[in-house]
Amino acid sequence: MDRILIRGGNRLSGKLPISGAKNAALTLMPCALLTDEPVTLRNLPRLADVDGFGHLLNQLGASTAIQGTRPDEFGRVMTIRAGQLTSTEAPYDIVRKMRASILVLGPILARAGEARVSLPGGCAIGNRPIDLHLKALEAIGAELEMSAGYVTARAPKTASGSRRLSGGRYRFPVVSVGATENVLMAAVTAKGPSRIENAAREPEIVDLCRCLVAMGAQIEGIGTETLEIEGVDRLHGATYAVMPDRIEAGSYACAAAITGGSLELLNVDAEDMGATLSALADAGVLIELKKNSVCVSAQGPLQPLTLSTAPFPGFATDMQAQFMAMLCLADGASVLTETIFENRYMHVPELARMGADIQVRGRTAVVKGVDRLVGAPVMATDLRASMSLILAGLAADGETSVNRVYHLDRGYERLEEKLSAVGADIERASDG
Repeated sequence: MDRILIRGGNRLSGKLPISGAKNAALTLMPCALLTDEPVTLRNLPRLADVDGFGHLLNQLGASTAIQGTRPDEFGRVMTIRAGQLTSTEAPYDIVRKMRASILVLGPILARAGEARVSLPGGCAIGNRPIDLHLKALEAIGAELEMSAGYVTARAPKTASGSRRLSGGRYRFPVVSVGATENVLMAAVTAKGPSRIENAAREPEIVDLCRCLVAMGAQIEGIGTETLEIEGVDRLHGATYAVMPDRIEAGSYACAAAITGGSLELLNVDAEDMGATLSALADAGVLIELKKNSVCVSAQGPLQPLTLSTAPFPGFATDMQAQFMAMLCLADGASVLTETIFENRYMHVPELARMGADIQVRGRTAVVKGVDRLVGAPVMATDLRASMSLILAGLAADGETSVNRVYHLDRGYERLEEKLSAVGADIERASDG
């Protein structure tokens, strides 16, 4: 099994390219199931989750082709063509490895009139039921059954004997990114209009809407909490570029801050990172915005923060672990409250092994800044926790060995290469 070895203490400096967004890519790929024409995605990150999702699309009958990129380039171009669905079932063996697989439920249901999808897996960061996905789909006409760990969904029969969703109205009781994405993809080809209220407003939702519109969908209210969808008879193919990864950019911004360094993050949309950049500024980090990049420079001691995670435009739960690592070296005590997932502090014991002073009480963590961290063998428990340990290792005295790096490979494209290029002493090692 691979490990990441870091010899800490180097100040990071230079330009660091940001890849296409993992969370957007895994939402855009299933859009290809909605049409029999090719959908080409540019700026698609080279990640284990993207490869896994491509394999799932292949199982359903779609072809996936990588085009014209060199091995030394970041990102790639993929054309997906689902000329005919050969299966309407997403099996357990694939879905259990990646929660995003549930996002094929809406597109398959819309395209084929029925779908059978295994309950999903993914990072073990807490209870993430799919009841909101199902209630939203039911509101636009789906008939649902659950048995033996699978969800079976069917659209009602039309006069011609085919199956097609009717459209409808649903208000989410709480904001759900995945459920918003699923019902949105299902509704774009429904027979009638749909209205989705209290919809998630994350930039990845906006990216999905724009891609669907490029394919011929009719969606109003993009970027707001109310989405109005007028169902169309069919969608066509399109070419679309995946948005930059705001979480990757935020992670590397924390890397600049924790090492006392200065990085220019390339291919970044600062508007998508408002809460992250604001929190960094409050911590005493200098932020300079350019046209397509963000410069992040440490300016003296890091200042403590009080942060609470929230749906967009609030502070992202996917940035909590990285900020915790950074605040381990702040000049004072910080308070972090996790409101999205109840089990997202599993990195705390590993950071403690490196000398961090963190006390967790329920969903709140008090991080008391220490003078230094010390390298140690640590174990990653999920994707963002993995990155928090990388950040701690970059600043720690001595060597840190981060185990279970397959989590990192799910969400950070060629991390060692990017960090090495800006001064980190980091490498991947294999146990054989």
